[in-house]
Amino acid sequence: MRLTPSPIDHIRVTAHQLLGEGVRVTLFSSRVRDDLKGGDVDLLVEVNECVDNPALMSAQIASRVSRAMNGRKVDVVFKAPNLLQQPIHSIARQTGILLCR
Repeated sequence: MRLTPSPIDHIRVTAHQLLGEGVRVTLFSSRVRDDLKGGDVDLLVEVNECVDNPALMSAQIASRVSRAMNGRKVDVVFKAPNLLQQPIHSIARQTGILLCR
């Protein structure tokens, strides 16, 4: 995994602040592979409750994490009961690394 403890802690704190203790965050895509360089940070954020405005929540998480990582691009994919599940959700869970739950 190509994230240091500081950004991981910031991701955890941000997720808990915005979504509470029940949030689950998984890092997936190129950042889980040690043999690659660069790349954005892809996060799967899962909650057990409906999300009223997932686009806004995604943007808030992405912007806070990006600022903490000196402007690194961050993509957030949400999984919630009221959102349509896409293949990316399964891929992220199968190939990703759990950062917090």
